[in-house]
Amino acid sequence: MRQPGPLPGVHRRLKRLAVALLMAAAAAGCATTGEADPRDPWEGFNRAVYAFNDGVDQAIAKPVATAYVAVVPIPVRDRVRNFFGNIADLLIGVNNLLQGKLAEAGNDWARFLFNTTFGLFGIHDVATEMGFEKHNEDFGQTFGRWGAGNGPYIVLPFLGPSTLRDTAGTVLDIRLDPVSTHNETRERNSMIVLRLTSQRADLLEAGKLLEEAAFDKYVFIRDAYLQRRRSLIYDGSPPRERIPDARLDPPDVSTRDEAVIAVLDGARR
Repeated sequence: MRQPGPLPGVHRRLKRLAVALLMAAAAAGCATTGEADPRDPWEGFNRAVYAFNDGVDQAIAKPVATAYVAVVPIPVRDRVRNFFGNIADLLIGVNNLLQGKLAEAGNDWARFLFNTTFGLFGIHDVATEMGFEKHNEDFGQTFGRWGAGNGPYIVLPFLGPSTLRDTAGTVLDIRLDPVSTHNETRERNSMIVLRLTSQRADLLEAGKLLEEAAFDKYVFIRDAYLQRRRSLIYDGSPPRERIPDARLDPPDVSTRDEAVIAVLDGARR
């Protein structure tokens, strides 16, 4: 007996979504801000990828995250966030060690030890209550501490804002990530989807702020990302950056925008 195929309506919706995404990407690829930014020499390509990412987010990631927030109670979401944050402390400690920050590396591994044992595999963040600070480090920051420059700004498909240096760091982040390298395929994929959903759920409120904060979201996210990454590399105290054209020196952001920047960057990691 012939098996029934997918509903025609589903096919039509998928085709319309694909066409819409391609048209948006093509239109964004031709768009420019009118003033070239030397940090973003590939702006046409980046805007196309940004449009594609935004389309995927609106069609899939945001609805799933919204449903997750609606269905899953806050205490459970907190435990999910803690669990993946605990796993991240392993590589955060490695990066602090590579940057020569021995005390911070010891702090990160102590966090992992206490949260894994007393915190029941990390679902409870007992380390913070014990006074062990949570850090934010990755291989892109480590390369920056070693003297590597940003390189051109680039928007990565699905992953979002980056630079040439941070892209190299992201490759290592993914390659050494305990979740991504977990052997059992079904468990690995389930954990990746859950982590991405949790991270996107944390961005829902920031997305509302972003809509209010900028007329051109692409430019705002680019400038915010570059400023935030520079701050992280210098542990919050970056030297003043000298840019020949004062127009290209982004203004100081407000407290509200700082919250958007922190969440955008933290969720990507």
